[in-house]
Parts: sequence; structure tokens; C-alpha cells
Amino acid sequence: MRNFILIILAGAYISLYSQNHPFPQHYPYMAGSIKPSNHSQTQLDNDIISFYNSWKATYFKNNCGANQYYVWFGDEDPNAICVSEGQGYGMLIAAYMAGYDANAKIIFDGLYNFYKAHPSSINSNLMAWQQGPMCTDINGVDAATDGDMDIAYALLLADKQWGSAGAINYLQAANDIINAIMISEVHPLEFSTMLGDWVTSGNSTYYATRPSDFMPDHFRAFYYSTLDNNWNHVIDECYTVISTIQTNNSPATGLIPDFVVNCNTTPAPASPNFLEGPNDGDYNYNSCRVPWRLATDFLIAGETRSQTAVNQINTWIESHTSSNPANIYSGYTLSGGNISGNNYDDPSFIGPFAVGAMLDNTHQAWLNATYDHLIAQNFADNTYFGNTLKMLCLIVLSGNYWPPYAITGLESNSGSINIFPNPTKDNLSIETLQKSTIEILNIQGQTILQNQIQQGKTSLYISGFAKGVYILRLSSSDKTEVTRFVKE
Repeated sequence: MRNFILIILAGAYISLYSQNHPFPQHYPYMAGSIKPSNHSQTQLDNDIISFYNSWKATYFKNNCGANQYYVWFGDEDPNAICVSEGQGYGMLIAAYMAGYDANAKIIFDGLYNFYKAHPSSINSNLMAWQQGPMCTDINGVDAATDGDMDIAYALLLADKQWGSAGAINYLQAANDIINAIMISEVHPLEFSTMLGDWVTSGNSTYYATRPSDFMPDHFRAFYYSTLDNNWNHVIDECYTVISTIQTNNSPATGLIPDFVVNCNTTPAPASPNFLEGPNDGDYNYNSCRVPWRLATDFLIAGETRSQTAVNQINTWIESHTSSNPANIYSGYTLSGGNISGNNYDDPSFIGPFAVGAMLDNTHQAWLNATYDHLIAQNFADNTYFGNTLKMLCLIVLSGNYWPPYAITGLESNSGSINIFPNPTKDNLSIETLQKSTIEILNIQGQTILQNQIQQGKTSLYISGFAKGVYILRLSSSDKTEVTRFVKE
């Protein structure tokens, strides 16, 4: 077992448990992406640490049982202490901060135990969406899709971070939730994400979806873990909905509404008061997460549909604000107009816009300014949602967001393989110092091509490959090196 390492050194990170991928990781994002360039990597890491210390002290709570932790929701709603969405966020944060936080594994396991103590009455592998001050479920014992998806993804991270041979079999728990999501929270015909396990064929929300639940990098991980090809259909459906909305309803802005209806015909923005309020068809407090959720699919997997969709939003917001992130307001109509009362700062909007700026290297100055504006947001001036989205976006912005489906032994990311151009359309050139076996795999780990190449330069014609990210593995007599490339 990999447990019980205690390091006590002044000024050093202290860890009670060993980690396979301790913070900071500095994961190599896809070629063409950028990070804030006006701060050193050390400063980016320190920004996360500083903010995490405040976030942890405020939002990780364990007063519902000695072996349970939850993410506190009470500064948003005094009648609730936790929502499943927050529980998923907390599990992600704990997994990524392991190696800095000595108690990360203890907290993660406690968050898992709280999730297990509050099952949905419809599908017991999913989490009841809200708990009250007495640590009991309130407002319906059913599930919300986004919380379940982050919990599942976080468990896959935990399997890579700590292994699954301990008290909790993280990998098995993840697969149980992933399969439950497919059964209860993915539409059986359209493969759109549904609003929760409570949606039925007789419900008016049956063909509706919430784009903030579109987490294609999660779905890739779910596919890799379960080999259920339906997850690839879910990815395609997400991008189809996004493209349809941007073409038909927000061609000038690219903005996506909080809720979308008619996924069985032509997806369209929901009408006012469809589910939550008068702004259900606007870019508001659900869909503000869309640039962040989609952008990670390009940063990690090189998904060009992500880059296309997010760049449209990013180009609009930079122009709309005259390149001044202080002019980012909190909610817009799909045409880019103001929602009544939206003229205030909120990291819930600033953070995802900053992540969206990472996908195009022509927006470096805008990214730098938006990052600084995000950092300047005062913790005490914000509550659970804004502070938590800021925390999650800082992980991505600093390069510390790593995926469980790439940390699998398929990738070593040594950086010493010379391939060009990357991205490429037709030809891929490879330079090697000795005779080698070359293997190209898709992001799911399936072998697409295998061949012998000689020392020197080799050119591969890959025009027939589908667009997307590929893994290139080069094996010689004494070593194996792995990298990635993008087929445009």
C-alpha cells in the first residue's frame, strides 16, 4: 500500500499519504494553447495555494459525522448546507490539491462517504441533490446530473492519484456511477444529458438539456474507463447542440443559454421560467460555466469542435468589453445585451472566460488581463458558487489540470520526440536517432497504425485519419517515448 508517508520540513509541502500525481503537475496542454504569461509558473502555483487555503477553511465541513466531509453551501442558501454539484467540485479540488494538502485523501474519502450517505431514491448510485442543516436530504431525494458527473470524474482522478487497493475502490465506485449516469441521466435515444434522474418520458423536460452539464473531457474519461461507446455519442450530441445554438440563436456572440429544449428536433433556447427563472434562455448562472467545461476538451484532447465553439464566445466577449475584463458583466442575452441588474463583477463569469481565452494564442494580452482581474476578486465579497468556480478555473489556468484518461501508461510526455507540424492536416514528420517501432493510437487507446521506421526523418501520410487528438508511441531497443499530435 502507498500510505503513511509523513514529511516534516520547514517550508516544504507535507503529505500524510503518497500521491502518484502530487500538486503541482504542470500538465502539457495541447499545442496552440496558452497560459497567463505575465506571471511565472511559481506565481501561478502560489496563487492557487493562497486561494485554496481560504477556500478550504470556508467550504470543507465535517460536522455530519467524523468520517464525512461536505462542501458548504450555506452562504448561498441558509436553508441548505450542501448540494451534489458542490460535492463533485470538492472532490475534484481535493484530488488536484493532493501533495500540497496533507489531508487531501482524508477529505476526499470523507466527501465520498457523505455522497454514499445521501443516495438518490431513484438510482442509489447517484447522489440526492440537496441536504439541509440537519444533514438530511431536502427538496426531493433525487439527483442532479452535473454533480454526479463530477463525482465520477473525481473518483477516476482518485484512482490515478492514490490507487484503488485501499478502503475505497475508487475505480469500481467511479464505474458504478458512470454506468448509473448513462442509465438514468443520459437520454436513451438522443444521447443528450438530461437534467437529473427524475426526468421521465412523460415529463415536459424529457427532451431538454442544460449545456453547463456538457463535460466532454469527462465523457472521454468515462468511455476509456467503461469502454461504453455510447459516451462517444454523448460527446457528439453535446457539440451538435452547441453548434446548432450558435448558428441559429447566437451567431454574433456564440453565447449558450442556461437551458436548451427540443433536443429531439432542432435544439433551441428554453423559454423564460422553463425551470428556474426568467433568464432560463439567457447566458446566465448555469451556462456561465460553458467556456470552462468545453475548453478543457481542447486543452487535453485537442478537440477542434471545442476550440471553434469557445473561440466564438471568447472573440465576442473581448470585443464587447473593449479588451477590459473589468467590463465583464454577470449574465447576457444571447444577442449580447445586458440582463437586468447584471452590471457587477462575479468570478463565476470571469473565471470561465479566462479559461476560454487559453485556446487561441492571439489572445495572450486578453488572457493576462482577465487572469489578473480574476485574482483580484475578493474572497470575502463572493459566496460558494463564485469562489468555487474561481478555484476550479485557477487549477486549469495554471496548467495543473490533468486528466485520468491520459494518465494511464499510454503517455509519458517526455517532450523529446521531434514531430512536426503539430497540428497537421496531411503529413506528419518524425525524427528519431535509431530504428524504432512507431505506434499511433486514438485518445481511447486503440491502435490505428503500427510500423517500423529507420533512423533519421520519416514522413507519415495521415490524410485519412479522422480529425482529433492522437497518441504517438515510439519504441526502440532501450526506451519508449510518447507524445501527442492533432489531426486537423
